[in-house]
Amino acid sequence: MAAGCAVSTAAAAQGVASRNLKPLPRGKASGLPFQAHFTDVAEQAGLTAIVVYGGLKQKKYIVETVGCGVAFLDYDNDGWLDIFVLGGTRMDLAPPDATNRLYKNNRDGTFTDVTEKAGLRRTGWSSGVTIGDYNNDGFEDIFITYYGQNVLYRNNGDGTFTDVTQQAGLLYQGATRWGSGCTFLDYDRDGHLDLFVANYVDLHLDALPKPGANPYCNFKGVAVNCGPRGLPMPRNYLYRNNGDGTFRDVSTPTGIAAASRTYAMTAVAADFGRSGWTDLYVASDSTPSLFFHNKGDGRFTEEGAELGVAFSADGAEQAGMGVAVGDYNLDGNLDIFKTHFADDTNVLYRNEGSLNFTDVTLPAGFGVETRYTSWGTGFADFDNNGWPDLVVATGSVYPEVEMEFAEYPLRTPRLIFRNLGDGRFEELFEEAGPGIAAPHCSRGLALGDFDNDGDVDMVIVNLNEAPSLLRNDVAGEGRWLKVLLVGTRTNRSAIGSTVIVKYGGKVQAQAVMAQSSFYSANDRRLHFGLGTNAHADLEIRWTNGLVEHYTNLEANQLITATEAHGIVNTTLTPAKRSSLA
Repeated sequence: MAAGCAVSTAAAAQGVASRNLKPLPRGKASGLPFQAHFTDVAEQAGLTAIVVYGGLKQKKYIVETVGCGVAFLDYDNDGWLDIFVLGGTRMDLAPPDATNRLYKNNRDGTFTDVTEKAGLRRTGWSSGVTIGDYNNDGFEDIFITYYGQNVLYRNNGDGTFTDVTQQAGLLYQGATRWGSGCTFLDYDRDGHLDLFVANYVDLHLDALPKPGANPYCNFKGVAVNCGPRGLPMPRNYLYRNNGDGTFRDVSTPTGIAAASRTYAMTAVAADFGRSGWTDLYVASDSTPSLFFHNKGDGRFTEEGAELGVAFSADGAEQAGMGVAVGDYNLDGNLDIFKTHFADDTNVLYRNEGSLNFTDVTLPAGFGVETRYTSWGTGFADFDNNGWPDLVVATGSVYPEVEMEFAEYPLRTPRLIFRNLGDGRFEELFEEAGPGIAAPHCSRGLALGDFDNDGDVDMVIVNLNEAPSLLRNDVAGEGRWLKVLLVGTRTNRSAIGSTVIVKYGGKVQAQAVMAQSSFYSANDRRLHFGLGTNAHADLEIRWTNGLVEHYTNLEANQLITATEAHGIVNTTLTPAKRSSLA
Protein backbone atom coordinates (compact mmCIF):
# COMPACT_ATOMS: atom_id res chain seq x y z
CA MET A 1 0.00 0.00 0.00
CA ALA A 2 1.30 3.46 -0.84
CA ALA A 3 1.65 6.30 1.64
CA GLY A 4 -1.61 6.90 3.48
CA CYS A 5 -4.80 5.15 2.44
CA ALA A 6 -6.03 5.06 -1.13
CA VAL A 7 -9.59 6.28 -1.55
CA SER A 8 -11.78 5.37 -4.49
CA THR A 9 -12.72 8.09 -6.93
CA ALA A 10 -16.41 7.48 -6.25
CA ALA A 11 -15.85 8.05 -2.54
CA ALA A 12 -13.83 11.16 -3.27
CA ALA A 13 -16.62 12.39 -5.56
CA GLN A 14 -14.51 14.11 -8.18
CA GLY A 15 -13.78 13.70 -11.87
CA VAL A 16 -10.02 13.18 -11.59
CA ALA A 17 -8.33 10.17 -10.02
CA SER A 18 -6.46 10.84 -6.79
CA ARG A 19 -5.52 8.54 -3.95
CA ASN A 20 -5.97 11.33 -1.37
CA LEU A 21 -2.52 10.83 0.08
CA LYS A 22 -0.74 12.96 2.61
CA PRO A 23 2.99 13.52 2.04
CA LEU A 24 5.46 11.30 3.83
CA PRO A 25 7.81 12.93 6.37
CA ARG A 26 10.95 14.43 4.88
CA GLY A 27 14.24 12.94 6.01
CA LYS A 28 17.29 14.87 7.08
CA ALA A 29 18.64 17.07 4.31
CA SER A 30 21.79 15.79 2.67
CA GLY A 31 23.53 19.13 2.97
CA LEU A 32 25.16 18.62 -0.41
CA PRO A 33 25.64 21.78 -2.49
CA PHE A 34 23.47 22.14 -5.60
CA GLN A 35 25.47 23.93 -8.26
CA ALA A 36 22.54 24.77 -10.57
CA HIS A 37 20.63 28.05 -10.13
CA PHE A 38 17.53 29.05 -12.12
CA THR A 39 16.47 32.62 -12.87
CA ASP A 40 13.39 33.56 -14.92
CA VAL A 41 14.68 35.82 -17.72
CA ALA A 42 11.59 35.63 -19.95
CA GLU A 43 10.75 39.34 -19.81
CA GLN A 44 14.30 40.48 -20.59
CA ALA A 45 14.55 37.84 -23.31
CA GLY A 46 11.40 39.10 -25.07
CA LEU A 47 8.97 36.29 -24.18
CA THR A 48 6.29 38.69 -23.00
CA ALA A 49 3.08 37.68 -24.79
CA ILE A 50 0.37 36.15 -22.59
CA VAL A 51 -0.53 32.49 -23.15
CA VAL A 52 -4.30 32.94 -23.38
CA TYR A 53 -6.10 29.83 -22.14
CA GLY A 54 -9.64 29.72 -20.71
CA GLY A 55 -11.31 31.79 -18.04
CA LEU A 56 -9.48 33.66 -15.31
CA LYS A 57 -11.79 33.31 -12.30
CA GLN A 58 -13.88 30.37 -13.46
CA LYS A 59 -13.50 27.54 -15.94
CA LYS A 60 -16.85 26.05 -16.89
CA TYR A 61 -15.53 23.50 -19.39
CA ILE A 62 -12.71 20.98 -19.06
CA VAL A 63 -11.22 22.19 -22.35
CA GLU A 64 -10.32 25.44 -20.57
CA THR A 65 -8.29 23.69 -17.89
CA VAL A 66 -5.82 21.31 -19.52
CA GLY A 67 -3.57 23.78 -21.26
CA CYS A 68 -0.83 23.16 -23.77
CA GLY A 69 2.80 22.45 -24.50
CA VAL A 70 5.96 24.21 -25.68
CA ALA A 71 8.92 23.24 -27.84
CA PHE A 72 12.60 23.99 -28.16
CA LEU A 73 13.59 23.59 -31.82
CA ASP A 74 16.19 24.92 -34.23
CA TYR A 75 13.83 25.75 -37.09
CA ASP A 76 16.43 27.69 -39.12
CA ASN A 77 19.42 25.38 -38.52
CA ASP A 78 21.68 28.11 -37.11
CA GLY A 79 22.74 26.06 -34.08
CA TRP A 80 20.63 28.10 -31.65
CA LEU A 81 17.40 26.94 -30.02
CA ASP A 82 14.24 28.78 -30.97
CA ILE A 83 11.03 28.51 -28.94
CA PHE A 84 7.52 27.60 -30.09
CA VAL A 85 4.85 28.35 -27.48
CA LEU A 86 1.35 26.94 -27.95
CA GLY A 87 -1.71 28.88 -26.84
CA GLY A 88 -5.46 28.70 -26.45
CA THR A 89 -8.45 30.99 -26.54
CA ARG A 90 -11.51 31.77 -24.42
CA MET A 91 -15.05 30.42 -24.58
CA ASP A 92 -16.73 33.75 -25.24
CA LEU A 93 -14.46 35.88 -27.44
CA ALA A 94 -10.90 35.20 -28.55
CA PRO A 95 -8.60 38.10 -27.62
CA PRO A 96 -6.51 39.43 -30.53
CA ASP A 97 -3.32 38.13 -28.91
CA ALA A 98 -4.61 34.53 -28.66
CA THR A 99 -2.26 32.54 -30.89
CA ASN A 100 0.66 30.15 -30.91
CA ARG A 101 4.01 31.99 -31.04
CA LEU A 102 7.39 31.31 -32.61
CA TYR A 103 10.33 33.11 -31.02
CA LYS A 104 13.60 33.28 -32.97
CA ASN A 105 16.82 33.11 -30.96
CA ASN A 106 18.89 36.26 -31.53
CA ARG A 107 22.03 34.54 -30.20
CA ASP A 108 22.49 37.18 -27.50
CA GLY A 109 20.08 35.84 -24.88
CA THR A 110 17.05 37.52 -26.47
CA PHE A 111 14.31 36.36 -28.84
CA THR A 112 12.18 37.98 -31.54
CA ASP A 113 8.53 37.06 -32.14
CA VAL A 114 8.43 35.90 -35.79
CA THR A 115 5.01 34.23 -35.69
CA GLU A 116 3.44 36.30 -38.44
CA LYS A 117 6.47 36.16 -40.72
CA ALA A 118 6.72 32.38 -40.26
CA GLY A 119 3.03 31.84 -41.10
CA LEU A 120 2.23 30.21 -37.77
CA ARG A 121 -0.48 32.49 -36.39
CA ARG A 122 -3.47 30.36 -35.37
CA THR A 123 -6.12 30.73 -32.70
CA GLY A 124 -7.85 27.74 -31.08
CA TRP A 125 -7.58 25.22 -28.26
CA SER A 126 -4.10 23.84 -28.94
CA SER A 127 -2.83 20.89 -26.91
CA GLY A 128 0.37 19.06 -27.80
CA VAL A 129 3.30 19.62 -30.15
CA THR A 130 5.77 17.22 -31.71
CA ILE A 131 8.85 18.24 -33.68
CA GLY A 132 10.54 16.21 -36.42
CA ASP A 133 11.70 16.25 -40.03
CA TYR A 134 8.88 14.16 -41.49
CA ASN A 135 10.00 14.69 -45.13
CA ASN A 136 13.76 14.32 -44.51
CA ASP A 137 14.62 17.64 -46.14
CA GLY A 138 16.89 18.81 -43.31
CA PHE A 139 14.44 21.18 -41.60
CA GLU A 140 12.32 20.45 -38.54
CA ASP A 141 8.55 20.38 -39.07
CA ILE A 142 5.78 20.96 -36.54
CA PHE A 143 2.62 18.98 -35.76
CA ILE A 144 0.07 20.34 -33.28
CA THR A 145 -2.99 18.70 -31.75
CA TYR A 146 -6.15 20.69 -31.05
CA TYR A 147 -9.64 20.47 -29.71
CA GLY A 148 -10.78 20.59 -33.31
CA GLN A 149 -8.57 20.00 -36.33
CA ASN A 150 -4.93 19.03 -35.80
CA VAL A 151 -2.34 20.79 -37.97
CA LEU A 152 0.86 19.75 -39.76
CA TYR A 153 3.22 22.59 -40.68
CA ARG A 154 5.95 21.88 -43.23
CA ASN A 155 9.13 23.87 -42.72
CA ASN A 156 9.95 25.54 -46.05
CA GLY A 157 13.59 26.11 -45.12
CA ASP A 158 13.38 29.88 -45.60
CA GLY A 159 12.00 30.86 -42.21
CA THR A 160 8.38 30.14 -43.14
CA PHE A 161 5.99 27.23 -42.68
CA THR A 162 3.08 25.95 -44.76
CA ASP A 163 -0.04 24.24 -43.43
CA VAL A 164 -0.01 20.92 -45.33
CA THR A 165 -2.58 19.11 -43.18
CA GLN A 166 -4.97 18.44 -46.06
CA GLN A 167 -2.44 17.42 -48.68
CA ALA A 168 -0.72 15.17 -46.12
CA GLY A 169 -3.96 13.27 -45.57
CA LEU A 170 -4.39 14.33 -41.95
CA LEU A 171 -7.75 16.10 -42.19
CA TYR A 172 -10.51 14.07 -40.58
CA GLN A 173 -14.24 13.94 -41.09
CA GLY A 174 -17.06 13.53 -38.62
CA ALA A 175 -17.36 14.49 -34.94
CA THR A 176 -14.89 16.87 -33.34
CA ARG A 177 -11.88 15.23 -31.76
CA TRP A 178 -9.80 16.51 -28.87
CA GLY A 179 -6.21 15.74 -29.83
CA SER A 180 -3.83 15.44 -26.89
CA GLY A 181 -0.43 13.73 -26.89
CA CYS A 182 1.31 13.29 -30.22
CA THR A 183 4.71 12.10 -31.32
CA PHE A 184 6.68 11.42 -34.44
CA LEU A 185 8.30 7.97 -34.52
CA ASP A 186 9.59 5.51 -37.09
CA TYR A 187 7.77 2.41 -35.93
CA ASP A 188 8.61 0.29 -39.00
CA ARG A 189 12.22 1.52 -39.45
CA ASP A 190 11.76 2.55 -43.07
CA GLY A 191 13.53 5.88 -42.56
CA HIS A 192 10.34 7.97 -42.61
CA LEU A 193 8.72 9.49 -39.52
CA ASP A 194 5.26 8.15 -38.75
CA LEU A 195 2.81 9.94 -36.47
CA PHE A 196 0.98 8.81 -33.33
CA VAL A 197 -1.95 10.96 -32.18
CA ALA A 198 -3.74 10.43 -28.87
CA ASN A 199 -7.15 11.85 -27.96
CA TYR A 200 -8.16 12.96 -24.46
CA VAL A 201 -11.97 13.08 -24.17
CA ASP A 202 -14.80 12.53 -26.65
CA LEU A 203 -16.00 16.03 -25.91
CA HIS A 204 -19.19 17.70 -27.07
CA LEU A 205 -19.53 21.11 -25.43
CA ASP A 206 -23.28 21.33 -26.03
CA ALA A 207 -23.82 18.05 -24.17
CA LEU A 208 -21.62 18.73 -21.11
CA PRO A 209 -23.23 18.87 -17.67
CA LYS A 210 -22.87 22.18 -15.85
CA PRO A 211 -20.35 22.60 -12.99
CA GLY A 212 -21.64 20.83 -9.88
CA ALA A 213 -24.25 18.84 -11.80
CA ASN A 214 -22.97 15.43 -10.64
CA PRO A 215 -20.18 13.90 -8.52
CA TYR A 216 -17.72 14.20 -11.43
CA CYS A 217 -18.26 17.99 -11.44
CA ASN A 218 -17.20 18.50 -7.84
CA PHE A 219 -13.92 18.97 -5.98
CA LYS A 220 -13.89 19.13 -2.17
CA GLY A 221 -17.54 20.20 -2.26
CA VAL A 222 -16.90 23.03 -4.73
CA ALA A 223 -18.75 23.01 -8.03
CA VAL A 224 -16.18 22.75 -10.85
CA ASN A 225 -16.10 21.79 -14.52
CA CYS A 226 -17.00 18.20 -15.32
CA GLY A 227 -14.58 15.42 -16.17
CA PRO A 228 -12.75 13.64 -17.36
CA ARG A 229 -14.53 10.85 -15.51
CA GLY A 230 -18.15 10.64 -16.48
CA LEU A 231 -17.34 11.65 -20.07
CA PRO A 232 -16.91 9.22 -22.99
CA MET A 233 -13.41 8.05 -23.94
CA PRO A 234 -12.02 8.30 -27.48
CA ARG A 235 -9.43 6.13 -29.21
CA ASN A 236 -5.94 6.84 -30.50
CA TYR A 237 -4.52 6.87 -34.04
CA LEU A 238 -1.31 5.86 -35.82
CA TYR A 239 -0.51 7.30 -39.26
CA ARG A 240 2.14 5.69 -41.47
CA ASN A 241 4.36 7.98 -43.52
CA ASN A 242 4.10 6.98 -47.18
CA GLY A 243 7.42 8.63 -47.99
CA ASP A 244 5.85 11.07 -50.45
CA GLY A 245 4.64 13.73 -48.02
CA THR A 246 1.41 11.91 -47.19
CA PHE A 247 0.21 9.73 -44.33
CA ARG A 248 -2.37 6.94 -44.05
CA ASP A 249 -4.26 5.65 -41.04
CA VAL A 250 -2.86 2.27 -39.93
CA SER A 251 -4.42 2.26 -36.46
CA THR A 252 -6.31 -0.99 -37.05
CA PRO A 253 -3.69 -3.21 -38.74
CA THR A 254 -1.00 -2.15 -36.26
CA GLY A 255 -3.14 -2.94 -33.20
CA ILE A 256 -3.29 0.64 -31.89
CA ALA A 257 -7.07 0.78 -32.33
CA ALA A 258 -7.54 -2.47 -30.38
CA ALA A 259 -6.33 -1.01 -27.07
CA SER A 260 -8.80 -0.21 -24.32
CA ARG A 261 -10.00 3.37 -24.44
CA THR A 262 -8.55 5.78 -21.88
CA TYR A 263 -8.26 9.51 -21.27
CA ALA A 264 -4.93 9.66 -23.08
CA MET A 265 -2.53 12.54 -22.55
CA THR A 266 1.25 12.82 -23.19
CA ALA A 267 2.80 10.31 -25.61
CA VAL A 268 6.46 9.28 -25.69
CA ALA A 269 8.24 6.99 -28.15
CA ALA A 270 11.50 5.21 -27.34
CA ASP A 271 13.15 1.80 -27.42
CA PHE A 272 12.42 0.82 -23.82
CA GLY A 273 13.29 -2.88 -24.26
CA ARG A 274 16.59 -2.39 -26.16
CA SER A 275 15.09 -4.51 -28.94
CA GLY A 276 15.93 -2.05 -31.71
CA TRP A 277 12.25 -1.18 -32.20
CA THR A 278 10.48 1.94 -30.95
CA ASP A 279 7.73 1.45 -28.37
CA LEU A 280 5.02 3.92 -27.29
CA TYR A 281 4.02 4.92 -23.77
CA VAL A 282 0.94 7.07 -23.15
CA ALA A 283 0.12 8.71 -19.83
CA SER A 284 -3.62 8.37 -19.22
CA ASP A 285 -5.69 10.54 -16.91
CA SER A 286 -7.76 8.66 -14.31
CA THR A 287 -7.51 5.47 -16.38
CA PRO A 288 -4.71 2.90 -16.90
CA SER A 289 -1.71 4.28 -18.78
CA LEU A 290 -0.85 2.49 -22.03
CA PHE A 291 2.35 0.78 -23.18
CA PHE A 292 2.36 -0.21 -26.84
CA HIS A 293 5.06 -2.83 -27.31
CA ASN A 294 6.48 -2.77 -30.83
CA LYS A 295 6.68 -6.40 -32.02
CA GLY A 296 8.94 -5.54 -34.96
CA ASP A 297 6.53 -6.90 -37.57
CA GLY A 298 4.34 -3.83 -38.03
CA ARG A 299 2.18 -4.58 -35.00
CA PHE A 300 1.89 -3.28 -31.43
CA THR A 301 0.40 -4.99 -28.40
CA GLU A 302 -0.80 -2.96 -25.42
CA GLU A 303 0.96 -4.38 -22.33
CA GLY A 304 0.91 -1.57 -19.75
CA ALA A 305 -0.54 -3.64 -16.92
CA GLU A 306 1.67 -6.67 -17.66
CA LEU A 307 4.83 -4.57 -17.73
CA GLY A 308 4.00 -2.64 -14.55
CA VAL A 309 3.49 0.88 -15.95
CA ALA A 310 -0.32 1.17 -16.05
CA PHE A 311 -1.08 1.65 -12.34
CA SER A 312 0.51 2.64 -9.05
CA ALA A 313 2.23 0.03 -6.88
CA ASP A 314 -1.06 -0.57 -5.06
CA GLY A 315 -2.97 -1.10 -8.30
CA ALA A 316 -4.72 2.27 -8.41
CA GLU A 317 -5.48 4.35 -11.48
CA GLN A 318 -3.73 7.71 -11.37
CA ALA A 319 -4.22 10.99 -13.21
CA GLY A 320 -1.38 10.50 -15.70
CA MET A 321 -0.42 13.81 -17.32
CA GLY A 322 3.27 14.29 -18.09
CA VAL A 323 6.09 11.83 -18.76
CA ALA A 324 9.86 12.04 -18.29
CA VAL A 325 12.14 9.39 -19.78
CA GLY A 326 15.71 8.97 -18.58
CA ASP A 327 18.26 6.69 -16.96
CA TYR A 328 18.17 7.96 -13.38
CA ASN A 329 20.18 5.06 -11.87
CA LEU A 330 22.76 4.79 -14.68
CA ASP A 331 22.16 1.16 -15.60
CA GLY A 332 21.71 1.75 -19.34
CA ASN A 333 17.92 1.32 -19.25
CA LEU A 334 15.30 4.01 -19.89
CA ASP A 335 13.14 4.66 -16.82
CA ILE A 336 9.74 6.41 -16.73
CA PHE A 337 8.51 9.17 -14.43
CA LYS A 338 4.83 10.17 -14.66
CA THR A 339 3.08 13.18 -13.12
CA HIS A 340 -0.33 13.17 -11.43
CA PHE A 341 -3.07 15.17 -9.71
CA ALA A 342 -2.92 16.82 -6.28
CA ASP A 343 -3.20 14.60 -3.18
CA ASP A 344 -1.27 11.84 -4.94
CA THR A 345 2.35 11.03 -5.57
CA ASN A 346 3.96 11.24 -8.96
CA VAL A 347 5.36 7.83 -9.92
CA LEU A 348 8.81 6.54 -10.85
CA TYR A 349 8.96 3.25 -12.76
CA ARG A 350 12.44 1.69 -12.75
CA ASN A 351 13.24 -0.23 -15.92
CA GLU A 352 14.71 -3.57 -14.89
CA GLY A 353 15.56 -4.45 -18.49
CA SER A 354 13.72 -6.81 -20.85
CA LEU A 355 10.56 -4.68 -20.58
CA ASN A 356 9.98 -5.16 -16.87
CA PHE A 357 9.29 -2.14 -14.65
CA THR A 358 9.07 -1.67 -10.87
CA ASP A 359 7.28 1.19 -9.09
CA VAL A 360 10.02 2.68 -6.87
CA THR A 361 8.22 5.93 -6.05
CA LEU A 362 8.51 5.64 -2.28
CA PRO A 363 12.06 4.28 -1.92
CA ALA A 364 13.22 6.91 -4.42
CA GLY A 365 11.87 9.67 -2.17
CA PHE A 366 8.93 11.01 -4.17
CA GLY A 367 6.37 10.29 -1.45
CA VAL A 368 7.30 13.54 0.31
CA GLU A 369 5.40 15.68 -2.21
CA THR A 370 1.65 15.34 -2.85
CA ARG A 371 0.48 18.96 -2.60
CA TYR A 372 0.32 20.00 -6.23
CA THR A 373 -1.22 19.04 -9.55
CA SER A 374 1.81 18.20 -11.69
CA TRP A 375 2.27 18.50 -15.46
CA GLY A 376 5.48 19.04 -17.43
CA THR A 377 8.53 17.11 -16.27
CA GLY A 378 11.95 15.97 -17.39
CA PHE A 379 15.16 14.25 -16.39
CA ALA A 380 18.28 16.39 -16.84
CA ASP A 381 21.65 16.71 -15.13
CA PHE A 382 21.13 20.32 -14.13
CA ASP A 383 24.39 20.66 -12.18
CA ASN A 384 26.57 18.52 -14.53
CA ASN A 385 27.65 16.20 -11.72
CA GLY A 386 26.99 13.02 -13.72
CA TRP A 387 23.57 12.14 -12.24
CA PRO A 388 20.24 13.11 -13.90
CA ASP A 389 18.00 15.26 -11.72
CA LEU A 390 14.26 15.83 -12.20
CA VAL A 391 12.01 18.87 -12.64
CA VAL A 392 8.21 19.14 -12.40
CA ALA A 393 5.93 22.04 -13.41
CA THR A 394 2.74 22.40 -11.37
CA GLY A 395 -0.53 24.34 -11.38
CA SER A 396 -4.16 23.80 -10.42
CA VAL A 397 -7.09 23.30 -12.80
CA TYR A 398 -9.71 24.89 -10.55
CA PRO A 399 -9.48 28.67 -9.99
CA GLU A 400 -12.75 28.45 -8.04
CA VAL A 401 -11.33 26.14 -5.35
CA GLU A 402 -8.64 28.43 -3.90
CA MET A 403 -11.39 30.84 -2.85
CA GLU A 404 -12.66 28.13 -0.48
CA PHE A 405 -9.46 26.23 0.30
CA ALA A 406 -6.19 28.15 0.56
CA GLU A 407 -4.25 24.87 0.46
CA TYR A 408 -5.29 24.42 -3.19
CA PRO A 409 -4.00 27.61 -4.85
CA LEU A 410 -4.19 28.10 -8.61
CA ARG A 411 -0.52 29.09 -8.90
CA THR A 412 2.08 26.80 -7.36
CA PRO A 413 5.88 26.48 -7.51
CA ARG A 414 8.02 24.28 -9.73
CA LEU A 415 9.71 21.29 -8.15
CA ILE A 416 13.34 20.21 -8.38
CA PHE A 417 14.44 16.79 -7.18
CA ARG A 418 18.21 16.37 -6.88
CA ASN A 419 19.57 12.90 -7.70
CA LEU A 420 21.59 11.69 -4.72
CA GLY A 421 23.26 8.94 -6.74
CA ASP A 422 22.06 6.05 -4.58
CA GLY A 423 18.61 5.54 -6.09
CA ARG A 424 17.10 8.37 -4.05
CA PHE A 425 16.06 11.94 -4.85
CA GLU A 426 15.91 14.96 -2.55
CA GLU A 427 13.44 17.78 -3.06
CA LEU A 428 15.10 21.19 -3.09
CA PHE A 429 13.53 24.55 -2.40
CA GLU A 430 15.42 27.86 -2.31
CA GLU A 431 18.65 26.07 -3.30
CA ALA A 432 17.48 25.81 -6.93
CA GLY A 433 16.89 29.55 -7.38
CA PRO A 434 13.96 31.98 -7.65
CA GLY A 435 12.82 30.63 -11.01
CA ILE A 436 11.89 27.35 -9.35
CA ALA A 437 10.24 28.75 -6.24
CA ALA A 438 8.03 31.27 -8.08
CA PRO A 439 4.33 30.23 -8.22
CA HIS A 440 2.57 29.98 -11.59
CA CYS A 441 -0.28 28.01 -13.15
CA SER A 442 2.08 26.00 -15.35
CA ARG A 443 1.57 23.22 -17.89
CA GLY A 444 4.05 22.34 -20.64
CA LEU A 445 7.81 22.40 -20.02
CA ALA A 446 10.71 21.92 -22.43
CA LEU A 447 14.39 21.39 -21.62
CA GLY A 448 17.28 22.74 -23.68
CA ASP A 449 20.40 24.89 -23.68
CA PHE A 450 19.01 28.08 -25.24
CA ASP A 451 22.15 30.14 -24.58
CA ASN A 452 24.68 27.44 -25.59
CA ASP A 453 26.65 27.67 -22.36
CA GLY A 454 26.82 23.96 -21.58
CA ASP A 455 23.97 23.51 -19.12
CA VAL A 456 20.24 22.72 -19.34
CA ASP A 457 17.72 25.58 -19.21
CA MET A 458 13.93 25.32 -19.46
CA VAL A 459 10.92 27.10 -20.92
CA ILE A 460 7.52 26.69 -19.25
CA VAL A 461 3.95 27.49 -20.32
CA ASN A 462 1.98 29.49 -17.75
CA LEU A 463 -1.75 29.78 -18.40
CA ASN A 464 -2.99 33.37 -18.80
CA GLU A 465 0.51 34.67 -18.12
CA ALA A 466 3.65 35.04 -20.18
CA PRO A 467 5.81 31.90 -20.33
CA SER A 468 8.82 31.44 -18.06
CA LEU A 469 12.33 31.10 -19.47
CA LEU A 470 14.51 29.69 -16.71
CA ARG A 471 18.17 30.29 -17.36
CA ASN A 472 20.43 27.85 -15.55
CA ASP A 473 23.70 29.25 -14.23
CA VAL A 474 25.90 26.38 -13.08
CA ALA A 475 28.79 26.87 -10.69
CA GLY A 476 31.55 24.36 -10.01
CA GLU A 477 33.70 22.30 -12.34
CA GLY A 478 31.15 19.82 -13.70
CA ARG A 479 31.87 18.86 -17.30
CA TRP A 480 29.40 17.90 -20.02
CA LEU A 481 28.93 16.46 -23.49
CA LYS A 482 26.14 17.24 -25.97
CA VAL A 483 25.22 14.83 -28.76
CA LEU A 484 23.26 15.72 -31.91
CA LEU A 485 22.36 12.85 -34.24
CA VAL A 486 21.71 13.19 -37.99
CA GLY A 487 20.21 10.15 -39.67
CA THR A 488 20.90 8.94 -43.20
CA ARG A 489 19.20 5.55 -43.47
CA THR A 490 17.52 6.36 -40.16
CA ASN A 491 15.02 9.25 -40.29
CA ARG A 492 17.03 12.47 -40.50
CA SER A 493 15.95 13.63 -37.02
CA ALA A 494 17.17 10.28 -35.62
CA ILE A 495 14.01 10.04 -33.52
CA GLY A 496 13.91 6.66 -31.84
CA SER A 497 17.70 6.36 -31.58
CA THR A 498 19.39 5.77 -28.21
CA VAL A 499 22.72 7.21 -27.10
CA ILE A 500 24.73 5.59 -24.30
CA VAL A 501 27.60 7.57 -22.78
CA LYS A 502 30.22 5.98 -20.52
CA TYR A 503 32.24 8.15 -18.15
CA GLY A 504 34.16 7.41 -14.95
CA GLY A 505 32.66 3.94 -14.61
CA LYS A 506 29.14 5.22 -15.14
CA VAL A 507 26.78 4.33 -18.00
CA GLN A 508 23.89 6.60 -18.99
CA ALA A 509 21.28 6.07 -21.72
CA GLN A 510 19.17 8.80 -23.34
CA ALA A 511 16.68 8.61 -26.18
CA VAL A 512 16.02 11.04 -29.03
CA MET A 513 12.31 11.76 -28.65
CA ALA A 514 9.81 14.00 -30.41
CA GLN A 515 7.49 14.55 -27.42
CA SER A 516 7.80 14.20 -23.65
CA SER A 517 7.20 16.27 -20.51
CA PHE A 518 3.59 17.43 -20.92
CA TYR A 519 2.59 17.87 -24.57
CA SER A 520 6.07 19.34 -25.23
CA ALA A 521 9.32 18.78 -27.13
CA ASN A 522 12.86 19.12 -25.78
CA ASP A 523 16.12 20.17 -27.40
CA ARG A 524 17.04 17.32 -29.78
CA ARG A 525 20.66 17.69 -28.68
CA LEU A 526 21.10 15.20 -25.84
CA HIS A 527 22.95 16.62 -22.82
CA PHE A 528 25.12 14.44 -20.57
CA GLY A 529 26.69 15.78 -17.39
CA LEU A 530 30.07 14.12 -16.85
CA GLY A 531 31.05 15.30 -13.36
CA THR A 532 34.83 15.63 -13.10
CA ASN A 533 35.50 13.36 -16.08
CA ALA A 534 37.40 14.98 -18.95
CA HIS A 535 36.59 12.27 -21.49
CA ALA A 536 33.73 9.93 -22.37
CA ASP A 537 32.94 7.01 -24.65
CA LEU A 538 29.90 7.04 -26.91
CA GLU A 539 27.60 4.29 -28.21
CA ILE A 540 24.87 5.17 -30.70
CA ARG A 541 22.02 2.77 -31.39
CA TRP A 542 20.47 4.19 -34.52
CA THR A 543 16.75 3.71 -35.13
CA ASN A 544 17.41 1.53 -38.17
CA GLY A 545 19.60 -0.90 -36.22
CA LEU A 546 23.16 0.29 -36.84
CA VAL A 547 25.34 0.50 -33.70
CA GLU A 548 28.38 2.78 -33.68
CA HIS A 549 31.07 3.37 -31.03
CA TYR A 550 33.37 6.33 -30.42
CA THR A 551 35.95 6.46 -27.64
CA ASN A 552 37.88 9.02 -25.62
CA LEU A 553 35.85 12.05 -26.66
CA GLU A 554 36.77 15.31 -24.96
CA ALA A 555 34.26 16.92 -22.60
CA ASN A 556 32.63 20.35 -22.92
CA GLN A 557 31.72 20.17 -26.58
CA LEU A 558 28.90 19.33 -28.96
CA ILE A 559 29.32 16.09 -30.88
CA THR A 560 27.37 15.95 -34.15
CA ALA A 561 27.23 12.36 -35.37
CA THR A 562 25.97 11.55 -38.87
CA GLU A 563 24.88 7.95 -39.32
CA ALA A 564 27.65 5.86 -40.93
CA HIS A 565 29.71 9.01 -41.65
CA GLY A 566 31.43 9.81 -38.34
CA ILE A 567 31.38 12.77 -35.98
CA VAL A 568 32.15 16.46 -35.97
CA ASN A 569 33.35 18.15 -32.77
CA THR A 570 32.06 21.65 -32.09
CA THR A 571 32.77 24.05 -29.26
CA LEU A 572 29.61 25.99 -28.44
CA THR A 573 29.69 29.78 -28.44
CA PRO A 574 27.70 31.04 -25.44
CA ALA A 575 25.25 33.89 -25.86
CA LYS A 576 26.29 37.33 -24.73
CA ARG A 577 24.79 38.05 -21.33
CA SER A 578 24.86 41.85 -21.27
CA SER A 579 21.12 42.25 -21.80
CA LEU A 580 20.23 39.53 -19.30
CA ALA A 581 22.60 40.27 -16.44
